[in-house]
Amino acid sequence: MAEDARFADADPRPLTLMAEDETDLRIISALVQDAVLPASEIGYDPKARRLALLLNRFRWEDVEQAGAERRPFERVRALLIVHDVLRLQSDGIDRDKDTVLELLALTWQPGDDGTGRLLLEFAGDGTLAAEVECINLELRDVTRPYVAPSGKIPRHPD
Repeated sequence: MAEDARFADADPRPLTLMAEDETDLRIISALVQDAVLPASEIGYDPKARRLALLLNRFRWEDVEQAGAERRPFERVRALLIVHDVLRLQSDGIDRDKDTVLELLALTWQPGDDGTGRLLLEFAGDGTLAAEVECINLELRDVTRPYVAPSGKIPRHPD
């Protein structure tokens, strides 16, 4: 019987992932949960139909290994790029350069013929809503991992 992949089986090299359907999107959503970024690190290019965020991503895929080795938890700088964006709306996001955002989840609202809305949900009820032709995202680590400044695993109150 085949087993599902586990975070503990993760390759220590930088992640480079694509999402082309809802299953892929759930995986990327789990990997970017609790990523933090200044609002100034969000870029939208309507001509290129691309939304890009430069995140400080918690390395969820390394939690078990770090615990087993009794070493600090890590974060890594990563690019989250959403392609085929037709329109972008913002609700509750302060675009002040000093505002720090915490990304909680990526969710999908399907539309007609593969189109839909990709919601980037942030702590504090902020949301970016990208009207897209289809699910077409990439997540790419762009630096070496570094020790998470808090030294802790992100937690959410029940």
